[in-house]
Amino acid sequence: MPAISEEWIPVVGVIAGVAMIVAIVAIVFWYKTREKELQVHQEMRIREMEHQLKMKQLELEIEKTRGRQLPERVA
Repeated sequence: MPAISEEWIPVVGVIAGVAMIVAIVAIVFWYKTREKELQVHQEMRIREMEHQLKMKQLELEIEKTRGRQLPERVA
């Protein structure tokens, strides 16, 4: 197996250096994107829970209103 000539050592070094920089940037970008995605999911879950709470409150109000109207109809 032939050895790498001394002329190729700087070229390989530059390519490896650029590849490391690209890899670091990609990892940081992926991490930030994942963090934003998790934050959006958390906000959506909070909004969903708030919506469910409002719907339950409205259902209770409807039941109270029906309960008040029922005796009036009987009388």
